[in-house]
Amino acid sequence: MGDESMTFLKRLEQRWQQGHFVCVGLDPEYERLPASVKEGRSQEEALTHFACELIDATADLVCAYKPNIAFYEAYGDAGLRALGRTIAYSKKSRPEIPVILDAKRADIGSTNLGYVSSSFDLLQADAITVHPYLGKEAMAPFLKRADKGVIVLAKTSNPGSGEFQDLLVGEQKEPLYLTVARNVARYWNDNGNCALVVGATYPAELKRVREAVGDFPLLIPGIGAQGGDVAATVQAGRDSRGWGMIINSSRSIIYASSSTDFAQAARSATAALEAEINRYRG
Repeated sequence: MGDESMTFLKRLEQRWQQGHFVCVGLDPEYERLPASVKEGRSQEEALTHFACELIDATADLVCAYKPNIAFYEAYGDAGLRALGRTIAYSKKSRPEIPVILDAKRADIGSTNLGYVSSSFDLLQADAITVHPYLGKEAMAPFLKRADKGVIVLAKTSNPGSGEFQDLLVGEQKEPLYLTVARNVARYWNDNGNCALVVGATYPAELKRVREAVGDFPLLIPGIGAQGGDVAATVQAGRDSRGWGMIINSSRSIIYASSSTDFAQAARSATAALEAEINRYRG
């Protein structure tokens, strides 16, 4: 079992040592839940049951879970209660597996104190995604939490990400996403608790980030429904140890089946992705 005093990154490294690099994105949409999950359950109960069944089915295969807060906020109080219950269940049943809250927060420093309290203290997440636009100074409330992970957007997986992220900046005339990656690795990481988001849909850019930041943790979304290629992702994203990757897949795992066997189907999809990652990892 996990030690609650361990930092986010220490827990991650333990999972990597065991060959686990898949992060399951817990993004439940009530309308898409299997009928067997919704039957006889309130919205809150159904969302919670679905996610907890997925955790039970996949926990020995994953490096992390990543609930996206938007999918829960969409259902108001019921959704937020389901999110809290899901994180609490994961941390009680499998405390060795870190939970990343995908919330993409950032604001001026005083406002960030509220985000820190809600994500780390209230919801008990082990890490959170943030965007870098306000700079290191504003992000201090997150960065000070040495036990927690601060995962900074660099090159996102969406088709329009290049509008700003690919702009050439600075004396080196390098893409902005690369400047973000360098700054986070060099100047933001005083507590050794930072990581970067780089999409699997951009393997060439992923390779440039890996070369720029060395053995630095990367959260890599975009595998599965978004079309990221596993071989290209692993070859570009692995660090010098063959580690350093939190490879996220959401829809293609959690909706692998719409029937009563949804949890077993999710397990099979997770196992297949893990095997593929490890085949290319070398």
